[in-house]
Amino acid sequence: MRAALIGLGMVSRTYADAFANSATVSLGSIYARTPESRAAFLARAPGLHPTAAASVAEIAADPAIDFVVLTTPPNARAAIVQTLVAAGKPILMEKPVERTLARATALVETCEAAGVPLGIVLQHRARPVVADLMALLPGFGALVAAEVNVPWWRPQAYYDEPGRGSYGRDGGGVLISQAIHTLDLMLAVTGPVTEVTAMSATTGFHAMEAEDFVCAGLRFANGAVGQLFATTASFPGRGETITLHFKTASVHLEAGLLQISHHDGTTRTIGQAAASGAGADPMAFTSDWHRSVIEDFAQAIAHNHPPLVTGRSALGVHRLIAALEHSAQSGAKTTVKDI
Repeated sequence: MRAALIGLGMVSRTYADAFANSATVSLGSIYARTPESRAAFLARAPGLHPTAAASVAEIAADPAIDFVVLTTPPNARAAIVQTLVAAGKPILMEKPVERTLARATALVETCEAAGVPLGIVLQHRARPVVADLMALLPGFGALVAAEVNVPWWRPQAYYDEPGRGSYGRDGGGVLISQAIHTLDLMLAVTGPVTEVTAMSATTGFHAMEAEDFVCAGLRFANGAVGQLFATTASFPGRGETITLHFKTASVHLEAGLLQISHHDGTTRTIGQAAASGAGADPMAFTSDWHRSVIEDFAQAIAHNHPPLVTGRSALGVHRLIAALEHSAQSGAKTTVKDI
């Protein structure tokens, strides 16, 4: 299959690597608003040989393009999505879906109403050890408690890019831009959160509009409890972790490594360690998970089945983030379904 890439910012380097290493999906076309951006991408990825399109409409009308990977900032997507949907072109889109839950829901419903496949790149679900964990879950008993930690670091230079860490461009700070991946994976394993009590702040490390520090208590639908800590103010940055305590075992997931500790004293380790962009270089992570998401989406549209992360399923983490933000701003416990 052939894909187009719309949006050639920082993350486009990861996608270039993903396409270069894919045996099933090639990059047929690219687009960014300026010719300079298009030329810079072509210079960085000389082995891919995509066509530099002059407009989104050109890509939408191209019958040789099977689907579009959309990586623009979330504030620049609505019109692009409308153009692609009108042409019936399937869309695989970078997280977040949009800046707010309401806008994200509207975008998802636009694609659903037109019957256009929409997938979201929440690539942590594509880690090989996640499939191992899901297969083992029934043997652990009920979830009792959860610990979710995203102790990342970003220097001020990261937030000096115009709009980064703002509500107008990004929709918020550490929750919607960084922790969204870990929270989405948590929900995929644990099921829904029903209540949250949160506080958030912007630390003295950063001059930015939105939050760079969040801590929260969580209550899950099955009655389990949990804690969340997420920040980009933890120098030098450490990998995000999910630790889940079940009736008969505890599991600890850190990037590509899964550690299982059974109550009978036996332990097991599956997978291998991998970088996740926790430190000053936000692109210091493997492109393998992105490649898996791209190839999964290609298979989904080829065989008419849902992709790994549909637009509809991604709304779950958007609703949780909205509840965390509401709780932090109001200073009160928030029921997630009421958001």
